[in-house]
Amino acid sequence: QVQLVESGGGLVQPGGSLRLSCAASGSGFSINAMGWYRQAPGSQRELVAVITNGGSTTYADSVKGRFTISRDNAKNTVYLQMNSLKPEDAAVYYCNADGREFFFRWRSFVSWGQGTQVTVSS
Repeated sequence: QVQLVESGGGLVQPGGSLRLSCAASGSGFSINAMGWYRQAPGSQRELVAVITNGGSTTYADSVKGRFTISRDNAKNTVYLQMNSLKPEDAAVYYCNADGREFFFRWRSFVSWGQGTQVTVSS
């Protein structure tokens, strides 16, 4: 089964930057889209950005112009460069991937990472 491991979260001051990484591991899989979601306390999980295996990207309006999603298909890794961070960006950020995996047969999968905390505070 495909597993996702995030890294790169932490504490940053308003206006600062962070870079999140998420690596997929497993055997016999191909990934279609990879993305980042976030969930703040008391709020629903929301899409931040997604990138397809062809490189097409989609961003939430609240992060356009500040965040950049990218991926390294050879490493099955997706990145989220976050610049000009605001206190309202603070949340647990989750990596997401979907595609197909071979587990006795080919089947579709959707996987989530365990989440990484991003805190924006002075």
